[in-house]
Amino acid sequence: MENQKRKIDPQKISAEKLNGRFALNGVIALVGAYITIGQIVPGIILEFI
Repeated sequence: MENQKRKIDPQKISAEKLNGRFALNGVIALVGAYITIGQIVPGIILEFI
């Protein structure tokens, strides 16, 4: 069996990179919110207690 090179659409590559960057920004925001105020979803948790 020979190795076959698959041609991946460049638009899909850039979309996946952008999606990953936005996901990492979300994780950084989550960690920042948890460090500063101690809640992952601020304001929601106290309403149900």
